Amino acid sequence: MKYLISRFSFLFFVLLVVQFSTAQRNVIDQVIWVVGDEPILLSDVENQKLQMQYQGEKIDGDPNCVIPEQIAIQKLFLHQAKLDSVVVGESAVNGEVDRRINYFIGQIGSKEKLEEYFNKPLAQIREELQGTVRDQMIVQQMQQKLIGDVKVTPEDVRKFFQELNPDSIPTVPATVEIQTITEYPSIPQVEIDRVKARLRDFANRVDSGTTDFSTLAMLYSEDPESAKHGGELGFMGRGQLVPEFANVAFSLTDPKKVSRVVQTEFGFHILQLIVKQGDRVNVRHILIKPIVSLQAENAALHHLDSIANLIRTSKVNFDEAVMHYSMDKNTVMNKGLMMNAATGTSKFELQQLTPEIAKQANNLNVGELSKAFVMMNPENNREECAVVKVKNKIPSHKANLSDDYQLLKSMLESQEKADIITGWITKRQKDTYIYIDPQWRNCTFKYSGWIKK
Repeated sequence: MKYLISRFSFLFFVLLVVQFSTAQRNVIDQVIWVVGDEPILLSDVENQKLQMQYQGEKIDGDPNCVIPEQIAIQKLFLHQAKLDSVVVGESAVNGEVDRRINYFIGQIGSKEKLEEYFNKPLAQIREELQGTVRDQMIVQQMQQKLIGDVKVTPEDVRKFFQELNPDSIPTVPATVEIQTITEYPSIPQVEIDRVKARLRDFANRVDSGTTDFSTLAMLYSEDPESAKHGGELGFMGRGQLVPEFANVAFSLTDPKKVSRVVQTEFGFHILQLIVKQGDRVNVRHILIKPIVSLQAENAALHHLDSIANLIRTSKVNFDEAVMHYSMDKNTVMNKGLMMNAATGTSKFELQQLTPEIAKQANNLNVGELSKAFVMMNPENNREECAVVKVKNKIPSHKANLSDDYQLLKSMLESQEKADIITGWITKRQKDTYIYIDPQWRNCTFKYSGWIKK
């Protein structure tokens, strides 16, 4: 009885506090759930809804049912995290907050529009995001503690596959494996000097006070996303930037001075410091890319075609050609084999490839080499020339152990992890005080134990 009295006293206290603070802010709010000693407010749900909508996250079901349940699950994990003394580093939290804010601003167009959308100043948006992100990271750590040791053996996978209902065996879409040899067209020194001179002129105009850096970035920078914001990148950690850029960005100390010209894989830049906060920095930059001449492009294509002919006539094998000639840092140590970041394998559906490579792959048989062609590297938006070889083509099929072991292994691991999480949540529901406002109970929840009989 004492337990019940203390719980209801706590709930009454929470309702009074919320009503008082609501009256102070003249904003409608209310407690809709209580999980343990933690209230879930209507404003929590609305804020989460806005963030999910803005990040393009699909809400599968009624948001007024799905989102409170998600928050309630989070609070179960957070309560356990307190008991287990689980914490996350502030630098990791700030880095993720910066990434999200930069994404929001990039999507909506400006800080002012972002503040208008959320009806809050940026400082408040950042503060609320810090709490949200910190909680999400703690929950992830807690879940990892539960499922981190899940391992399945080949025998487990084989048994899992044999016991699958035939209707549950997934259909695997057609995929290809691609090897590539890449060459960047040479840039003459005179073109490099031209780009550097232009950037130095920009820097001199800013340093002398005759022109604003942001204006020059909007007019001339070849980084279209940051150019919209006057060259501003938003807060970044060192690991989010390519090393050459990061070294200059973090060495800046005077916001009134422009950096030296720095070269990266994207082109040539000048930078201006906005503000530095610990291990994060916010800078503006102007990017100018050297122009690739038609002559240089044709020379690279001709060189690659000659290499391809050596491979076709067996004077050199493909793997050796990759090691000697390819300029693609991501594939040169992997015999030219492209890796699919989305799946962690070397298999690609055609739509996952760049249009130029997909076109070649579609027209080639296994083992065939393409003619040299020009494409844009999606990572750095830089023009490059390439030849590709189709290592393998796998037609659309029902998953099987020989071709799709990794897929089936992932399915089994996911199932076992989900079972562990479900079991943990079900147990905590039984052990935890839970109150749901009657107006918020008319839901089909993912986990049925929220409403206790």
